[in-house]
Amino acid sequence: MYRGREGMWSWILHRVTGLGILLFLAIHIVDIYLLGWPDVFNKLLFLYRHPVFRVAEVFLVAAVLYHALNGIRILLVDFWVEGTRLHRQIFWAQVVLFLLIWIPTSLLMLSPVVFGR
Repeated sequence: MYRGREGMWSWILHRVTGLGILLFLAIHIVDIYLLGWPDVFNKLLFLYRHPVFRVAEVFLVAAVLYHALNGIRILLVDFWVEGTRLHRQIFWAQVVLFLLIWIPTSLLMLSPVVFGR
């Protein structure tokens, strides 16, 4: 039974990010489908420039990045002999790597919203 430790949070976040990515893919498929109707598609382009959409993109990048890094962590725990014993250290290394990649990326992505570029 999980007691709120790294394994449980990793498991929950992996599923939540997977569902978020799946939702994005569904929306993306509908968006691409609308290319068949250029008038409708062009009228919806304003959404991509909206600040809320920019912030949502940052969270999409976070979801993809976390999901990918956690997938690597799962592989290490499952297929490396020492992985099970070191799973907490691997989790925290994953968190640090996630933050080192995501924070600069999100600042770069949000710079047009924040700085008006």
